[in-house]
Amino acid sequence: MLKVHGRCNLACDYCYVYRLADQRWRHRARAMTPHTATAAIDRIAEHARTHDLDTVHLVLHGGEPLLAGRATIDHTLTTARARIPAHVETSLQTNALLLDTAWLDLLDTHHVRVGVSLDGTPAAHDTHRRTHTGHGTHATVTDRLHLLTTNHRHLFAGLLCVIDPTHDPLTTYTALTEHTPPVIDFLLPHGTWTTPPPHRHPDPTHTPYGDWLVTAFDHWYDAPPGPTTIRLFDALVGLCLGGHSTVEGLGTDHPPQVVIETDGTIERSDILAATVPAASATGLTVHHHPLDAALAPPPEPAPTCHTCPLLRVCGGGHPAHRHHHTTGFANPSVYCPDLTRLITHAHTRLTTDLDRIR
Repeated sequence: MLKVHGRCNLACDYCYVYRLADQRWRHRARAMTPHTATAAIDRIAEHARTHDLDTVHLVLHGGEPLLAGRATIDHTLTTARARIPAHVETSLQTNALLLDTAWLDLLDTHHVRVGVSLDGTPAAHDTHRRTHTGHGTHATVTDRLHLLTTNHRHLFAGLLCVIDPTHDPLTTYTALTEHTPPVIDFLLPHGTWTTPPPHRHPDPTHTPYGDWLVTAFDHWYDAPPGPTTIRLFDALVGLCLGGHSTVEGLGTDHPPQVVIETDGTIERSDILAATVPAASATGLTVHHHPLDAALAPPPEPAPTCHTCPLLRVCGGGHPAHRHHHTTGFANPSVYCPDLTRLITHAHTRLTTDLDRIR
């Protein structure tokens, strides 16, 4: 993951980069320079050669990556394809406010898949995803999304939606599927035991996020196959059936990505820094260190999780969601009741159907 720009033109109230514990962005370079981008690409190329990789997944991220400008993105992608000795699959995650025909033509030239952040209905989206002056952005985002899906649909990677349990899940689901995305990513807002996410409190019988996801899961599970899938539910079903997951925060497989910040600093999952900045820090930089030096496993699940029958599926939850300022990561997820609600419901539905056809 390349953080090509370290600032954002939105002020989303749930943003893990700017609103939680890690404020190092204030002292980092605003944008990745061509020199740093080239050094990062060379480290990725070195890694690909060392491990004889067939494919490298390169994600352009931020902040808002389009703030880096077309010249920077063009240089970065041209350098990547020239120097990395593997097939480079590139994607970009954007809030879409700057997405226009010129950007789409450039991204098409480099075969960049485009993911867009959209929180469903205008009311749900504009509750959280506002400009720095407090204006909602749903109308602009859907207008730019229409441009993407009309003229460059082959680049459309999908929609990313952060869950708000106060907004109806089926209304949210319908609003997202109106754009016919190939994939929808439902994300839990990031929080910890020290700073719990909205609407999440210690009562284990209170499962607002689990209830929301169960309703969405049933709708997805009962619907005939269509052009849109839900990555979280695909991974959940796969894990319940004995498979593996590439969704960070679900399953026990280690996430395979590293993050390269605007100044060339190499980090583990930057979401970990939402707890304490040092949680994602490696002390490494592309200017002096290979990527292999940063490949360390995430924090282990809490000791109590190791006796839980759901561990192979939930993986203990996202490591960031386990954190408490006094005990570190040695805790169950702050979302444990919600994850338990969703996983047990999905498992029951699957086993009932499997028993029926045996």
